[in-house]
Amino acid sequence: MKHILSAVMSGILLIFCLTACSTDSDNLNENNDKLQIVTTIFPEYDWVREILGEKADNAEVTFLLESGVDMHSFQPSVEDILKISECDMFVYVGGESDQWAQDALKEASNKDIIAVNLLEVLGDSVKEEEILEGMEHEDEEESEPDEHVWLSLKNAETFCNYITDKLSEIDAENAEIYKQNNHSYVEKLSSLDEKYQREISSSKRDVLLFADRFPFRYMTDDYSLTCYAAFPGCSAETQASFETITFLAGKINELGLTSVITIDGSDSKIANTVINETQPKHLNILTLDSMQSITSKDIENGFTYLSVMENNLENIKTALN
Repeated sequence: MKHILSAVMSGILLIFCLTACSTDSDNLNENNDKLQIVTTIFPEYDWVREILGEKADNAEVTFLLESGVDMHSFQPSVEDILKISECDMFVYVGGESDQWAQDALKEASNKDIIAVNLLEVLGDSVKEEEILEGMEHEDEEESEPDEHVWLSLKNAETFCNYITDKLSEIDAENAEIYKQNNHSYVEKLSSLDEKYQREISSSKRDVLLFADRFPFRYMTDDYSLTCYAAFPGCSAETQASFETITFLAGKINELGLTSVITIDGSDSKIANTVINETQPKHLNILTLDSMQSITSKDIENGFTYLSVMENNLENIKTALN
């Protein structure tokens, strides 16, 4: 499959190059004098915009998943591949879901692209997908790196510092501005991280139960929370077995939990099924946003990485108290 994808991308870029050679200079992209930055997911896009700050008009920042499609099922268009091929910086997660991105970079026409692979930036701190007690999973399935690295505020600081350094290499003239913007933004990330620690430490409980997938390992590990969930972080499963439902319902009864967690895009069917098997039957269903389905419309409506993480904290506080 990887060979096929690579061949397809090579063909696309060959066609593009032949077409570009026949283009008159009068028809050149009017944004050629701007920094061209391509990002895959919303957090990357928002971080880059924060670091650019007042220099945002000097760059064209593309958010590839702006339609809200989950990165695990995203398929790039020809236009997406061409944007990556010519851009100055490409920011992507770098896990199994981004295999297409690795192939696109190999065939890029701009050999000086600065590629920021979040998993590589994190290095030895990357965790494997966690198989929790009672969770649905294939026994023979090999553990994969947990790709949801952006859901840790501590990781976000690391990524922003790295992106700033690389952006400063590309545009040394504005490097000091980028560094100042990043310093201010990292202070906000650090302040919210401290708020998470303070609020969670003073909560009545330290357990979250997800009647859904579990992409929040990095965040919950940061604050030593115990978690139970129906599926691993990247699972494509939508049906939970009777055993899993019974296990989760039993944990609610045993621990006296008052809330069940779902993630963005959930239809809450599993959550409702779990609740129906519990003794109280009047639990809250709370949603944590993993930022995998945020759209350009959401951005227009004021969504930011910090605002989403603030809202997540409010729901976590409710669940823990």
